[in-house]
Amino acid sequence: MSDETSTTATAPSAVTTAAGDQDTDSSTTLNKPHIRWSDSYTKAHDAIQSLSSILPSVPPSLSSSETPAACLLRDTETAAQISKLLRQPYSGAGDDNLCRWLYDTFQSNEPELHLVVLRFLPVIAGVYLSKVNLHKPLAGFEAVLLALYAHETSSRNSQSITVNIPDLSHSSIYHETNKAAKNSATELNLAVISPTLEPYGTVRSMKRGRIVGVALELYYAKIPQIPVESKLEFCEFCRIWSSGQVGEDNGDLKRRIHLPWELLQPILRILGHCLMGHKKDEKLYESAIGAIGCLYERALHDLNTKAMLATGSLLQLVKLATECEDVDYTEITETNTITL
Repeated sequence: MSDETSTTATAPSAVTTAAGDQDTDSSTTLNKPHIRWSDSYTKAHDAIQSLSSILPSVPPSLSSSETPAACLLRDTETAAQISKLLRQPYSGAGDDNLCRWLYDTFQSNEPELHLVVLRFLPVIAGVYLSKVNLHKPLAGFEAVLLALYAHETSSRNSQSITVNIPDLSHSSIYHETNKAAKNSATELNLAVISPTLEPYGTVRSMKRGRIVGVALELYYAKIPQIPVESKLEFCEFCRIWSSGQVGEDNGDLKRRIHLPWELLQPILRILGHCLMGHKKDEKLYESAIGAIGCLYERALHDLNTKAMLATGSLLQLVKLATECEDVDYTEITETNTITL
């Protein structure tokens, strides 16, 4: 798919450079509206032009905007059309033009276009995981997921993500001590958040959860910049993944799926953001609570203690937040009961 990436990206940049060297008529230049043709602008513009041949309609404002990638990310009409196509029964095959567009757009290596592709990851992962057991050809979806996985593998240099858990056996950096500092990594109490990544060229059943999970970790890393509509779609698929609904509604598969910890962990991080993000959206908040509740019931059904603890903790946070809003600390309660 990457062989078909546009090769005209540098042409507008070269034209601008040449124009910039000609200062013979500065007064004329000052009176004309100037748009700086950068490589990023050209790639975003080319992506929109390619998309217009796939979707029924693309708003003209996207092509005429000075920030086409940002407009494409936030345009709800275009997003709705893309999501609808991704949910169709025939979506995700190797000849799926939309999946090819998503792959090529992500391979452009433009951060803003990366966000555009990540915005549709909940639908891609949701439909893919729902269809995978139907033994349908899904090479288009898998190509996009492998591109996200390869990008994250390269960014981490194949290293694991760890955090240092506070340990009383180590001296605090905020207090004086006579003991020698322990700098050896082997002496630190490290917890692995995401294990070491191995390069994969294909999606095998044993590695599917890991590949999709890493893609969701990349989504979580960029989640403050992702539109709310994408997060609502993610909560929707979380409810479907945990409980499942037999059948197909308007091409949208609704099936209960296997939820290994490598997939559930990034799911819960994303839902945690939806609950406690700095920009609280009431609709998103309620949707996240519903999704966590479904995952908690699924954990009880599967007797998955780790999942029960994680989802139960998020529900407890919701309960505490609700109780804090209802408490009137100026009210003096009268009681004869002494609580020990």
